[in-house]
Amino acid sequence: MKGEYENMKKLADLLEKLEYQCLQGTMDKEITNITFDSRKAEKGCLFFCIKGAVSDGHAYAKDVAEKGAAVLIVQDKVEVPEEVTVIQVENSRYAMACISAAWFGHPAEKLKTIGITGTKGKTTTTYLVKSILENAGHKTGLIGTIETIIGEKKIPSANTTPESYLVQKYFAEMVEAGCDSVVMEVSSQGLMLHRTAGFQFDIGIFTNIEPDHIGPNEHKDFADYLHCKALLFKQCKVGIFNADADHLDEILEGHTCQVETFGFSEKADLRAENTKLVTGKGTLGIAYDVKGLMNFPVEIDLPGAFSVYNSLTAIAVCRHFGVTPENIQKALKQAKVKGRIEMVKVSDEFTLMIDYAHNAMSLESLLTTLKEYKPNRLVCLFGCGGNRSKLRRYEMGEVSGKLADLTIITSDNPRDEEPQEIIDDIKIGIGKTNGKYVEIIDRKEAIAYAIHHGQPGDIVVLAGKGHEDYQEIKGKKYPMDERVLIQEILEEDKQNK
Repeated sequence: MKGEYENMKKLADLLEKLEYQCLQGTMDKEITNITFDSRKAEKGCLFFCIKGAVSDGHAYAKDVAEKGAAVLIVQDKVEVPEEVTVIQVENSRYAMACISAAWFGHPAEKLKTIGITGTKGKTTTTYLVKSILENAGHKTGLIGTIETIIGEKKIPSANTTPESYLVQKYFAEMVEAGCDSVVMEVSSQGLMLHRTAGFQFDIGIFTNIEPDHIGPNEHKDFADYLHCKALLFKQCKVGIFNADADHLDEILEGHTCQVETFGFSEKADLRAENTKLVTGKGTLGIAYDVKGLMNFPVEIDLPGAFSVYNSLTAIAVCRHFGVTPENIQKALKQAKVKGRIEMVKVSDEFTLMIDYAHNAMSLESLLTTLKEYKPNRLVCLFGCGGNRSKLRRYEMGEVSGKLADLTIITSDNPRDEEPQEIIDDIKIGIGKTNGKYVEIIDRKEAIAYAIHHGQPGDIVVLAGKGHEDYQEIKGKKYPMDERVLIQEILEEDKQNK
């Protein structure tokens, strides 16, 4: 894999799509590698001086020059020996995206690229799109919050949207693995930091927007958050928008793409009508009719109105690939997203699911949706992370106390705090309601309690861990996957019979 990109590239070729000024040195250079990590600087490389939240790459200019870097890409002036070429650009992050695309041979041009932005629904929708496209015979890569998937290879994610160098590297690996398309989550942070610059998306999607990610090192206010989300629609050929979303006009402002809409609204190009809740043995789902640009019925084993939005978005995308209604129906029926309302079969009598809801807003949305299925009891098991805001604990306690018939309070990632102290904080929130609760510190014991006390018609939610397969205690990560715990509990039950 590496060999293909280790051939030298001419500096002028890497800069072809950029406006720049050469402050010193010669343009006649062959580049051996490109990097933004000073530890990886080597003889003949091009180094990006990136201004980050924690450190400023300009501070490492002398250091990388000593290691033999041939070219520095800078925003500010730096002092380095005269044989080092210094190229000044307006924004070194934007330059990194364009140069990375050129370095890897513009791989996005060999793929159909789909970018999904919005406050909620990005993760689920990317997996639904991948599922439908693969069912129809496409080979689709994925870049998202949980992982990057290239063929059989899965790489755990550090950010929702990786740095531009990695985005381009992954695209190049996808092309090499025979992928014809890629679906990726595009965060507002990623857009703000030009991580997806340097190419044009074939399809951009807007799911919804709510005040989120506002604060230090994120967005200064909601207007900035909106502005960053909207950037995607100046960088895609077709934009597919949720017609029912708040602030849609602001997101559309200045767009340069062809516009399509989806939703429940009569004005939407692709609509959901005749929505019906579906309950099976240990499963919950939703059925509806797709109308407008396509017409056919759909049934999915994912509950709630947000599942209609997520699946409708995926259908809108797959229409552009010419996927047949039959293929869409089949793929949606089988689609599962790890840790997002993921149902795990433990009984025909009641439903158990795992979900990533780890703040009050997402927990309230989930529990409200599940109450629509009129369960015998709604049981919510969760904990809260240590070294995080106490407010989150009070709020989640209050939401669960108000909406669930029984709350099982347990541990999440206690980190450096004592699990009992976190539980005591959650109880302050529950104390504001009449909600019943039990507290069981050990998460496996708590899950066993939920399974052993499940009653016919119950819906049991294990909230907060979702796709995570570890528990963080005192600075160490221990393996802990709720799916494995459930299987262990069921096996132990069999042996004890």
